[in-house]
Amino acid sequence: MINDKKINNFFQYKNLEQIHPMKKIDIQQFKISKLTKLKDLSTSFDLETDEKDIKKYLKKVRNKLADIQDTMYAHDKYAVLVCLQGMDTAGKDSLIREVFKSFNSRGIIVHSFKVPTEKELGHDYLWRHYIALPEKGKFGVFNRTHYENVLVTRVHPNYILNEHIPTVNNVDDVDDTFWDKRFEQINNFEKHIADNGTIIFKFFLNLSKVEQKNRLLSRLQQEKKNWKFSPGDLKERELWDKYMQCYEDAINRTSKEHAPWYVIPADHKETARYLVAKVMHDTLSAYTDIKEPELDDKIKANIALYRQQLASE
Repeated sequence: MINDKKINNFFQYKNLEQIHPMKKIDIQQFKISKLTKLKDLSTSFDLETDEKDIKKYLKKVRNKLADIQDTMYAHDKYAVLVCLQGMDTAGKDSLIREVFKSFNSRGIIVHSFKVPTEKELGHDYLWRHYIALPEKGKFGVFNRTHYENVLVTRVHPNYILNEHIPTVNNVDDVDDTFWDKRFEQINNFEKHIADNGTIIFKFFLNLSKVEQKNRLLSRLQQEKKNWKFSPGDLKERELWDKYMQCYEDAINRTSKEHAPWYVIPADHKETARYLVAKVMHDTLSAYTDIKEPELDDKIKANIALYRQQLASE
């Protein structure tokens, strides 16, 4: 039987050979493997091709990623957790839309974590993230993540009081020891799920303050984007330097081999989308044990018989 999907992919990849060659990328250059200063990392990256071709390259990579996910679904031994963090307007929502649009909907679940609900505050801060983890064979995307609990709460420590922690009675109790313990808990959480078959990707979309200003202005200038703007965005923007300090500390403390951080230049949305897809594709392609299961010998031996049976109906 002719596989239409494979034929379509063949012609699509063949057509992509006609686009301009792209700069060769080593994904390790975005991986945080030593103490890093965010101010030393660029918010832009030149792929040495035009925007139209970047979109074509992304289409190629996301289709390959979708094929990998199909195989992982059949393999049923690994899950993939994709964590996206970044300042407001960093492009998280549109990145999710563009990078994962080729996926079979049964193979991916996206969770956008907002302010904790009353029920969520009735549990420990990791609970709502733990119950949202992807099943084996599936991708889970966290749009904002458990790291909000060492980012926004660190910028606004009074938020911690809403968690009703027995040892925290006032903001003064939210000290360095408190944050040390919370980072240890997050590292233990990620080590536990990694040891049990979850492949973890953590992406910080590294946006410049100038580009954020331009994107906020765009939301105000285009009527169809007005709904995205909140005056609170400007209040949080005033705390930019504090947020950068907290992001830098969180990334340095929690980038581990089993759960690495990748800092992705995000001033150009198409480039950021491609780089995220490229990191995932190259990493997952290196897993030699992710394969479709072998057919039972009896079924394999009788495939011709089953074909004949169906054909003769």
